[in-house]
Amino acid sequence: MTGGTVHTVVFADIAGSTALFEAVGNARATAAVTQLTDWIGETVTTHGGRVVKTLGDGVLGVFEDGAAGVAAMAAMAAMAAMMRSHHHRMHAWPRELRLDLRAGLASGEIVQVDGDCYGDAVNVAARLSERAGPREIWATESTVEQAGSVDGTWFVRLGAMDLRGRSEPIVMYQVEWRDGEEGDSVTMQAALPSTVMPLDSGSACLELSWGGAHRAFLSTQTPVHLGRATQAQVHVGDPRVSRLHARIDWRNGTFVLTDLSSFGTWVHFGGGSTVVNLRRDACLLHGTGVIALGVPLGKAAGGPTVGFRVSGGTVLPH
Repeated sequence: MTGGTVHTVVFADIAGSTALFEAVGNARATAAVTQLTDWIGETVTTHGGRVVKTLGDGVLGVFEDGAAGVAAMAAMAAMAAMMRSHHHRMHAWPRELRLDLRAGLASGEIVQVDGDCYGDAVNVAARLSERAGPREIWATESTVEQAGSVDGTWFVRLGAMDLRGRSEPIVMYQVEWRDGEEGDSVTMQAALPSTVMPLDSGSACLELSWGGAHRAFLSTQTPVHLGRATQAQVHVGDPRVSRLHARIDWRNGTFVLTDLSSFGTWVHFGGGSTVVNLRRDACLLHGTGVIALGVPLGKAAGGPTVGFRVSGGTVLPH
């Protein structure tokens, strides 16, 4: 038995594999899932990690710290490379076999027994993978801090979230890995229901108003995309707006706005002078307010804006 060593643990699994078995049958689905989990394992080992085990449609791997942050950086680079490679190669597959991946990363001490490993970091990585949506990588704050700058990635703070089996919430980040965040591969997800659901999944409603249009979205209808792309639910045809400018998710009982743009997003909350400037960052939406896209509110006449009103969900202090 080996214990007391700091590792970064990764848990990568296949999103939607259950539906695949129903769609194509056991034999074909099993072959596809096995091939994909084997490839995930190869990606882990190629980047210096060790595959601990395969659990159905998931792979558990560990990266050992040789120096501060080395394991976290290697693990994050491995998961980002996995996502990019899978995204590109999946286009050559039959449509019914195009499965998305998701991953969770956590760092901490683990205990290794007979090739297996145990510890809080193992449990947290598995829980993050459960909560992440298709094509998403979630990581704990400590993992992000240890990793520092990883080529081709950036981080979106998701805030503190409750995880099943833990008494205290954990601050989490989403690791953005896409070469071009404004691509159609992201905007095409706009019509799909979110797989990221809070533990306290009470109903809430988000009303959005822009350019004479008005729509209401339930928490179960997220993610909601804002941008110039025609696939975005909130389509804003202004050249100052990125194709995929921002995304609104439902996480841990609140609506979360994430900026994905080239020029930034500004959020002005009603009833006060508070303005939040987002640059590849995120904030919680509450009450009423205005979202300015690409141009600060009031800086340019006729700048693109979206009004919002939140009802239900977690009540936040003003």
